[in-house]
Amino acid sequence: MFKALLRKGAPPVVEIRNIHLSGKEISYTLKRSGYRRSISLRIDDRGLTVNAPLRASEKWLHSVLQDKADWVVKQLDGWQAKKPPPIFWAEGARIPFRGEEFLVTLTPRSRGSAPQLHGEVLHVPVGVEAEAAHIEKAVTLWYRNEALRVFEECVAHFAPLLQVSPREIKLTSARTQWGNCTVQGVVRLNWQLVKMPLHLIDYVVVHELAHLIEMNHSPAFWRVVESVCPDYKQCRTELRGYGVAE
Repeated sequence: MFKALLRKGAPPVVEIRNIHLSGKEISYTLKRSGYRRSISLRIDDRGLTVNAPLRASEKWLHSVLQDKADWVVKQLDGWQAKKPPPIFWAEGARIPFRGEEFLVTLTPRSRGSAPQLHGEVLHVPVGVEAEAAHIEKAVTLWYRNEALRVFEECVAHFAPLLQVSPREIKLTSARTQWGNCTVQGVVRLNWQLVKMPLHLIDYVVVHELAHLIEMNHSPAFWRVVESVCPDYKQCRTELRGYGVAE
């Protein structure tokens, strides 16, 4: 079995485990890989993930986790505090959009009609007794359409200032990134970014466009970003509060 797992391309062995750390029971995901030589810990919105060598002993795993116990608990508590309150998809739900809250109201079902924003109210034509899943699906589609529109407007504003021309703007649903840029000039932006305040949207767009000039995070790259987004450091700090990488 180990030989098979060590061969090139073999997927990691994944387990869900529990451990007591600093007086708390912590659930975590253990991923064993034949390529790894050390143990690393990662904490994100999904919780704690432990990446370990395939043959890492239980004693080694336990020692690493206990040594990092206080840090793990502190980070997990921090992530829990960052999580936005869940949206209950029904009449009167409140949703974030461009850094503000809007009210969802259900309207009679109309085939081919999309949600419409009027003032601070999003009218969703799925029927006044629609199920939560149908409401969420309709609003998510609206979010994605609005995201592309908002992102394209931002690109149209900032690209000339940076003297760049992205080949294409695409939406992504990545859980760990707000955006990325390829050497081919394709800029991908997380559609959920449209929920954030406009100045943070602007910053992420500028960040990705700057990669068309500097495909790295060197001092030269940050000078490009600063040339059109002088408060980028503050924006980076704010974005970290949402728990997704740039």
